[in-house]
Amino acid sequence: MKYFPEAPAEERAAFHTAAKDFLAHAAPKLVRKFSPLARVKWHLAASGRGDELVDVLRYERENPGVFTVKGLRRARIELPGVESASLPPTVRKFTRRELPVTSKLTELAWRDGRLVARGYAYIPNVPSATGRRSLRIAVLRRQGSRSTIPLRLRTVREPRATAEAKGALHCYDWSGFEIGIDPARLRTRGEWRPGTWRLGIGIPRPGGMSVGSIARSNAGSGGHSQVRVLDDGVRLVAGFERNRLKLTLDVVPAEVESQEADGDALVVTLRSRGSATEGRTPTALRFDHEGTGYEAEYPLEPRGHGGDGWIRYRARLPFAELPVEGVVPGKARKYRAFIVFADGKARRATMGANQCTGVHRIPGGLECAVLTDGAGNFTLQARTVQPVVDRAEWSEDGELLLSGTYAGPADAVKFVLRHTGRNEDKPFPAEFHEGRFTARVTPDVMPTYDGTLPLRAGRWLPFLRAADEWDHRRDVPVTIRPDLVGKLPLSHQGTHRTYTVERTDYDRIFLEPGPVLSPDLRGAYRQRLMRDVYTPEQRKLPLREAVLYNSFGGKQFSDSPRAVYEELMRRGTDVEHIAMVHDQQVVLPPGVRGVEWGSEEWYEALARSRYVVTNGGIREWFVRREGQVVVQTWHGTPLKRIGADLLGTPKANLAYIDSLPQRSRQYSFFITPNAFTTPIMSHAFRLECEVLEAGYPRNDVFHAPDRVARAAAVREKLGIPAGKKVVLYAPTWRDDQRYGGRRFKLDNQIDIAAAERRLGEDHVLLYRKHHKVLDSIPGAGQGFVWDVTYHPDIADLYLIADVLITDYSSVLFDFAHCGRPMLFFTYDLEHYRDTLRGFYFDFTSRAPGPLIKTSEDLVDAIRNIDAVSEEYKEKYAQFRLDFCEPSDGLAAARVVDRMLEIGNG
Repeated sequence: MKYFPEAPAEERAAFHTAAKDFLAHAAPKLVRKFSPLARVKWHLAASGRGDELVDVLRYERENPGVFTVKGLRRARIELPGVESASLPPTVRKFTRRELPVTSKLTELAWRDGRLVARGYAYIPNVPSATGRRSLRIAVLRRQGSRSTIPLRLRTVREPRATAEAKGALHCYDWSGFEIGIDPARLRTRGEWRPGTWRLGIGIPRPGGMSVGSIARSNAGSGGHSQVRVLDDGVRLVAGFERNRLKLTLDVVPAEVESQEADGDALVVTLRSRGSATEGRTPTALRFDHEGTGYEAEYPLEPRGHGGDGWIRYRARLPFAELPVEGVVPGKARKYRAFIVFADGKARRATMGANQCTGVHRIPGGLECAVLTDGAGNFTLQARTVQPVVDRAEWSEDGELLLSGTYAGPADAVKFVLRHTGRNEDKPFPAEFHEGRFTARVTPDVMPTYDGTLPLRAGRWLPFLRAADEWDHRRDVPVTIRPDLVGKLPLSHQGTHRTYTVERTDYDRIFLEPGPVLSPDLRGAYRQRLMRDVYTPEQRKLPLREAVLYNSFGGKQFSDSPRAVYEELMRRGTDVEHIAMVHDQQVVLPPGVRGVEWGSEEWYEALARSRYVVTNGGIREWFVRREGQVVVQTWHGTPLKRIGADLLGTPKANLAYIDSLPQRSRQYSFFITPNAFTTPIMSHAFRLECEVLEAGYPRNDVFHAPDRVARAAAVREKLGIPAGKKVVLYAPTWRDDQRYGGRRFKLDNQIDIAAAERRLGEDHVLLYRKHHKVLDSIPGAGQGFVWDVTYHPDIADLYLIADVLITDYSSVLFDFAHCGRPMLFFTYDLEHYRDTLRGFYFDFTSRAPGPLIKTSEDLVDAIRNIDAVSEEYKEKYAQFRLDFCEPSDGLAAARVVDRMLEIGNG
């Protein structure tokens, strides 16, 4: 079904027959579980309506999971190319569950005595309201009862709803809501009585109304429970069940009033209004740990009546009785607390109006933290000494200050910021003095190799780490003092984006640089408008004498596009230089204008630049204008199979392969690096454009007259100690090592510690991950391993490398130009070659260096590199003849000559 549009005519008839047979024998209940779009596809397939099926499948590729719902009395699906009336009712009509409410709570706050909930709610694929007028309703329904409380819902504009929706067809800007809840309305006959209410929203749609609850966010006030004391001993908890908002009115029979350390024990004071006749007299305080099965009870001793009508009790928990086995940096242990009553019942211990949290030192260099959460639960945590923020603020010039308490050792620790999506670290300078720390960072100007850049978008969690740790496994989290969580979020508007300090897991703070694009440009819907509306308008305007460079999707300004830029600069060619950048993560040379991917400036540059130089594929929607020159430099000599040469393997994407001829027609010419590559690229990419066997401009660096001085400058910039040899490790990614999607894991098989013991005295290891690979590199920053993943151009690293270690990466073809030794760490050769990708030639017999299976053998080869080089001298020479011609330092000149010839023609 997925690749039916690419199937030959003789196979389509057989598929129609098979689809008809499948539906004839499938249980009706099973078919009804198909998604609406799947029902249409299978009906068309079984009915032999192949042309309509092709239209639907191609539409679905551009708009996955997206369609239009229409109708008055009954909702029905509408798809381009298919007459809705021609579909059976069971296919075209929806059930209630197929029109669910999608919602998100973005803010939950108390204002003027009312609980205010803000967020958005809509029905996917149902056209949303386009203004403030909305027929949506909001109600509170009491659990276990039919009684409801209608609420006033105010419609507000919320562009985040559209930006966060996956589809590109519908706009949900006016699905935002604001709902105010007066807790007084929860009284029953004027009294506070325990109960739970769920907040629901009803949204009109074709054929009726969809009703749904409000889903929590994953951070901030919209993602955490909140408690409010309404009266003495009466709490309202705005919490979540199955991630859906609910309100619980809690009339507490007993609660924790205070806690303090009494020498070697924790003393907890409770207050209760229970009586012995009701069996609600508290008798013990119980602690447990679900993971280990630990459970212990401590008796409550009466301390007398107070003048407020409450009875006080006290329990004493010796710190020595709190289990701390396995508590190490990065692994704390939480103990839940329960109040046990005379009738045998128990309830979670909660705190009263005054939060009584705190931290107490306990034996073993540990601490016992008394914590709470959004629901006000009383919890103990045994942990190593942890930093707790009690002051967070932005300066006017954008410096974030985090300050707080830390009672642990300060002479051998450091702060790091760790990216939750990429699993990468950045140093976070901090000072320690008399039990306190102060950490500062200015996220708009983070230092890099060539200047400063803003902190990458996403969430950065602060951690405390021992200075000699090689990875993150023993990191200690940084939290904010519980009574200060209400002060968040704290935001600062930087040059191009907003930086926000927020929280997750109640008190776990993080720093989040927001996206560069404004809300009016974010998301699939608005990017479609930029392609379908804005771009055609720009294409009507004259071309400008400008060059737009795309290097690795805007992640770098390097490789052959940069070499072309340098050649144009050398010639003094009168053109504007524009570089595509992604998330502002590229430092550009003076005079080069950066345009953010997806911005108006980027679409304008793509539509109006006379020259486009790219080393990656282009989008299928792009069409080269008359008079426009598109140079495809690509980025490697192929060892592993690519494109159409993957046909017949599980990696083949037939839709992508089918699009290759059209894509290639948008290139004015395609660069290949050698005679070996030209026929492979022509076939693998189905090229229908000029092919120029010019050599890669990026490899001119090996012939540059200033290469020795450039290498010395690179060593100095990196700070590599004089006299140390440089080993560069640059592996490719593994298709089967991924977090999901295109997020690949670091598959490090080098025993770094063992390598340092044998090589650290006179070598450094420069580790450069493939740009698709995430994760931090073990041992980086400890003196032996250097993470050079984000060095602007790998060509600089080639110049200083004494030895290259790689695997199946195309870097081997580039590095061969310099003639220095190469080692191939191919620990998974058979699997990679025979299962994942396959090779274009017998790598085992032609590799210009040894194929090594183990980390130990790899280190042996480095220590004996002269003997290895002598052994592979003849193979290396032949490899250079086969794959490094032309190699004269004039590749960029040949490319620019042809580019300008076409552009001036």
